[in-house]
Amino acid sequence: MYFDEFDFEDEVLDALDAMRFEKCTPIQEQTLQPLMEGRDLIGVAQTGTGKTAAYLLPVLNKLCRGGYPEDAINCVVMAPTRELAQQIDRQLEGFTYFMNVSSVAVYGGNDGQRYEQELRGMSKGADIIVATPGRLISHINLGNIDLSKVSFFILDEADRMLDMGFYSDIMTIAKQLPKERQTMLFSATMPEEIRRLASEILNDPLQITLALAKPAEGITQQAYVCYEGQKMGIINKIFDTESSERVILFASRKTKVKEIARAIRKHGFNVGEMHSDLTQSERDEIMFQYKSRKIDMIVATDILARGIDIDDIRIVINYDVPRDCDDYIHRIGRTARAGSKGRAITFVSEEDQEFFGRIEAFIEQEVPKLEVPAELGEAPAYEPKKKAGARKPAGKRGRGGKKNTNAKSKSKGEGNKEVKSESKKESRGRNRRRGDKKRETAADANKVTVVTDASTTPQPADAPTVKSGEEKKKRRNNRRYRRPKKTDKPNAQPKGE
Repeated sequence: MYFDEFDFEDEVLDALDAMRFEKCTPIQEQTLQPLMEGRDLIGVAQTGTGKTAAYLLPVLNKLCRGGYPEDAINCVVMAPTRELAQQIDRQLEGFTYFMNVSSVAVYGGNDGQRYEQELRGMSKGADIIVATPGRLISHINLGNIDLSKVSFFILDEADRMLDMGFYSDIMTIAKQLPKERQTMLFSATMPEEIRRLASEILNDPLQITLALAKPAEGITQQAYVCYEGQKMGIINKIFDTESSERVILFASRKTKVKEIARAIRKHGFNVGEMHSDLTQSERDEIMFQYKSRKIDMIVATDILARGIDIDDIRIVINYDVPRDCDDYIHRIGRTARAGSKGRAITFVSEEDQEFFGRIEAFIEQEVPKLEVPAELGEAPAYEPKKKAGARKPAGKRGRGGKKNTNAKSKSKGEGNKEVKSESKKESRGRNRRRGDKKRETAADANKVTVVTDASTTPQPADAPTVKSGEEKKKRRNNRRYRRPKKTDKPNAQPKGE
């Protein structure tokens, strides 16, 4: 279906033509008409399917037709991260080029100049506010924004917002909005918490679900089952035969991102890194360099798994396996966007095999396993149903891994096992004897000798006299000053003072 088949205003069609939007994606085809009719809607579709245009175009079309206050905020779009908020704001700039519609992005991590720009946009009544929950809550608490005339409320990547703990913030924002409004919720997954949120803020919503949490068809998925020390060697081999341009490599921790980026630079690759330790201006600079092809590869945490709008990423590499199946979907969803082709490679170490097995079950397909280059050494067997601690290496590990101690024990013969067994028995026996001796010593130390008659028990001249329990108690009670207990606090003031 084509965009010009919908009843869009000329300004909207001109913008779509200028941006070369012709044919609708499946989520756009099914959601545009109900949203133009004013229905509340839940849209569930994987990343990269065109959800942003699906909810922005109906809103812009209505604003073009007029009938909404010019000096008030008419639409609020919520996004989980500043990167996604920036992406939505950029798309808005393109869609509104031929329209008299204003917008402002509101997110944290900015300098004072950016903050002043947010204040001006909100005070003058920008038609559309694109905001992260935390930043918008701050403006609400400071009295910087009036949401009493909002007609459209949109939640993008709602599942991600709930994962980040924004449920209460969303409910706080929703209470600031008028009850008569159109609400749209878009998400890549549909957990129970999303259903609960939808039941509280949407009114009789239409639900449209497409390809729930499945990789895009254009992604070629591959995996290397390897040891941790073999991963960098595999990266070198991959890019010995093909270009390293338009690559994103994901790692689970920012400390690991920094280590991997340093190692890759040493091998001569042009690489940038993206993680939460960077300031917003540093993140913007990295993305600008990547989009302008000044750097070829980005090593990143899951901060880039959502909210970036780059259509020509060739390869996504999972340096380690994500623990959450949805995170795997979002990571590899950075490639093969807008109907293009792409490739996703995952390194599966021994510790990650169980998690990768869950991912394969989740996506209902077995990911092809590639052979580790022979010069990197032997690779482990793929046994996802075994726990990591239960796996026994079959031989010498690959370069960078630990040696297999089982191979050593085999070369010494079976007799060595008997010697070790006897040694363990002796050790246990010694420990028992030592324990018995300690217990005897402790029992002797606890015995109290009561002296009733000094003439019956000869004592050295300088031997201390052992007092009876009653005598000790009497003396303690007759003390003039009481020793304070450890819990006592001299000169302590009452809490109220």
